[in-house]
Amino acid sequence: MRNVAFGSRARAPRGRPSEGSSAPFSVGWKFAAGLIASIYVHEMGHVAALHRLGIRASAPMFLPGLGAVVRMQQYPVDAREDARVGLAGPIWGLAAALAAAAVFFLTQAPIWGAIARVGAWINLFNLVPIWQLDGGRGFRALSRSQRFWVVGLLAALWFWTGEGLLLLLLLVAGFRAFGAEAGSSGDRVAFTQFVVLLAALSALTLIKVPL
Repeated sequence: MRNVAFGSRARAPRGRPSEGSSAPFSVGWKFAAGLIASIYVHEMGHVAALHRLGIRASAPMFLPGLGAVVRMQQYPVDAREDARVGLAGPIWGLAAALAAAAVFFLTQAPIWGAIARVGAWINLFNLVPIWQLDGGRGFRALSRSQRFWVVGLLAALWFWTGEGLLLLLLLVAGFRAFGAEAGSSGDRVAFTQFVVLLAALSALTLIKVPL
């Protein structure tokens, strides 16, 4: 049995409370609710992919302080299927972050910008290509040349955004690019999904949230 687990820890954005005001509490629970909804959408991406492939799995279960988990009762048959399942979560998570960003740009309500940015960061973290994180499962389906293309993209995105998390992804992906398990023929779909996810989620981390 294999687990797919995701965690999130984030501070709520500061407000400007007046005396006797409940504004901080109001902002806090709304931000938490938005973040939980974003994580749930991410998990449902995994569930949808598993059902599409005929793989039995549990519904998403939330673990306090850690995030959520989906328990698979069967294994994907190969690296391609594993990549489809692994990257489905960030794809759905990206959609949730884009929806929050759209509301932010339309309303200029800071809470939506915070939800979009933190949600994007969480999904980007899950793309670190290691162990059972989504990125590890997607990276496993890439050829050596595709892995080096991802490394190059990560370097460019880090230079563009200055996001420290991208440096972590760059270092781990660079190490994995030389891994013995990298084949000569990779999965084009997984490669395209990985590249688009990295670019889009990195762009969302540039959202400036007014305090």
